[in-house]
Amino acid sequence: MKKLLMTLMLSAMTPAAFAVTTIKAEVNGMVCAFCAKGIEKKLNALPQKQAAFVDLKSRVVALQLKEGQDVSNETFSKVIEDAGYSVAKLERVNQTVEAIHAEITGAAKAGGK
Repeated sequence: MKKLLMTLMLSAMTPAAFAVTTIKAEVNGMVCAFCAKGIEKKLNALPQKQAAFVDLKSRVVALQLKEGQDVSNETFSKVIEDAGYSVAKLERVNQTVEAIHAEITGAAKAGGK
């Protein structure tokens, strides 16, 4: 009976209950590994951070948020700008940082063939 009840409760939950929120941005001004590490360090200092990813080559910065946590677009942009860079494009995606990393590195590998 408990298994049936648990199954019904889980099936009633919406996919949004399991959604991952990641802020993904294209950043201008990153020209070296030191730049990328500086941004990554600033993002890692945020208490709402689940994971962070910075890719110098594609100029992509991603901040995956902890469940139930949020960072406003303005706050995210300010962190980037305070580090000395500018945000060219910002979006919220339902992808993990790992998925974004795999997508970027997969595209880079495919482009190199």
